[in-house]
Amino acid sequence: MILQGKRVALPPVPVVHRRFEEHAAATPDAVAVHRAGRQLTYAELDAAANRFAHHLAALGHGRGAKVGVCLDYSADLLVAILGTLKAGAAYVPLDPAYPSARLRLLLGQIPGLALIVASPETAALVESATVPVVDLAELADELAELPATRPDVPVSGDDVCYAVFTSGSTGTPKLTAVRHEGWFNLMEWLRVEYGLHSGSHHLVVSAFGFDLSQRALMTPLFCGATQYLLASRNFDAMLAHRTLKQHEIRVVHCASSTLYLLVDWETARGGDALARLDYLLFGGEPLKPERVLDWARRPGTTCTLLHQYGVAECTDVATSYDLADYRPGEHEVAPVGRPAHNTDIHLLDERSRGVAPGEQGEICISGAGVGAGYLGATGPENEKFTTVVVDGAPRRLYRTGDRGYVTEAGELVVLGRIDAQVKVRGMRIDPTDIERALGRLAGIREAAVVVTHTGAGEAELTAFLVPEGDEAPADDELRARLLETLPRNMVPARFVTVPRIPLSPHGKVDRAALAATAQPAGQADDTDDRNDRDDGEDSDDRRQRARHLVPGVPAR
Repeated sequence: MILQGKRVALPPVPVVHRRFEEHAAATPDAVAVHRAGRQLTYAELDAAANRFAHHLAALGHGRGAKVGVCLDYSADLLVAILGTLKAGAAYVPLDPAYPSARLRLLLGQIPGLALIVASPETAALVESATVPVVDLAELADELAELPATRPDVPVSGDDVCYAVFTSGSTGTPKLTAVRHEGWFNLMEWLRVEYGLHSGSHHLVVSAFGFDLSQRALMTPLFCGATQYLLASRNFDAMLAHRTLKQHEIRVVHCASSTLYLLVDWETARGGDALARLDYLLFGGEPLKPERVLDWARRPGTTCTLLHQYGVAECTDVATSYDLADYRPGEHEVAPVGRPAHNTDIHLLDERSRGVAPGEQGEICISGAGVGAGYLGATGPENEKFTTVVVDGAPRRLYRTGDRGYVTEAGELVVLGRIDAQVKVRGMRIDPTDIERALGRLAGIREAAVVVTHTGAGEAELTAFLVPEGDEAPADDELRARLLETLPRNMVPARFVTVPRIPLSPHGKVDRAALAATAQPAGQADDTDDRNDRDDGEDSDDRRQRARHLVPGVPAR
């Protein structure tokens, strides 16, 4: 089974920063970036990025080099990113919101790391680096002497533009590289498909290290719009709503769990700043439609909600679905839609053969968005990048490890991770299926299910519940209601009421933190979460962090 995206011609040299430069030449006085009252025009941002690019080129840091960026959201962050691209190098986000232990771990995994751009507030986080750490403010006098025109550096669509870390299921951080062609294709598709333009101002609400944040940062500059940045290292729903209200922001990209927080804030306090956006683009984890549908369908909500699917290894977004088409009675799981331009979705069985429509298979992605692979990796994970023959021609393909199927209407549905299935009481299950069942029960606002272990080392399921009111339904009532739709082996052994589900720095459910609260002291924690493992913490650190994130209510 193959879902084919529309074929669209790209320019001969699909290089991302060239589109930004076109806007800088055509509308030099337009505001490019705005943060906490400070703003830079397109001409100012372009000149600053050009000077930094000349600085990198003078040091010999061009094609093939990696520039670490450890900065809070600011104009300097965009100067560092654009300057790196203009020099022909690739940037690597080193998120200041990460624990210092994780950053130490990641620094040793970057081949070809040339230098790191930091600030006085973030430099200590990367002090273990063996390469120079530079501050753009301290370089100001030196940079002022360099040309404000772009350097004459050849860059092609095959060159790597950025690389982000993704944990994967192997338990080791991997640095996955994205090519200019894939990133250009993604943003050109967003621009054409959804009519983004110079008035499509964005607000970034996700953490810098997240793959989603890379397109959230660059898309407005690709379209000639303004990028708004929050003056906060961590997500703040109140600050986000205040910024939405004060400025003409039209587009927000975020993880599904962050969307819930934004919707909850607006629902509880009134207002319509979120509802009046042009687009909310979200995904990255299983969607709980019940958390947003009432808000989305209330009178006055004109925002289009785009439920999207993709992986960091393939430039973040591969498919998109307008949630206005979602009907709970028709879809048990909300679809993620149809492929982006120049992108194909393959559903393959365990022998790499295509499955029939409606049958489950592994979701694989081919097309322009497939990245350059894992940098410096030598393990079996590189086998996820392979080649298939389509219409007699070889095509590069990435095996995502996700399972799904295609509906009769031709929409992709993602069911969960193949490797997230666990064996509990002799049967293989996916905790996501249980979360969906819990989410449909009256009295339950949100649920997350993790695999924990008894003192005897046996696997069991623990459900963490956020109730609609003061208390969740009694355990016996929950079990009885779940047994109406689930087999007995999928009913959790324990239910824990919590005031909120903790989020990782990426804005996704922090399953490791939840598992740590339920894990006996000294017990190994092998909870597998594809995107949020490997933060550099040991089990005791994670347990302490979990207690902070989830004010404890004992298991009932």
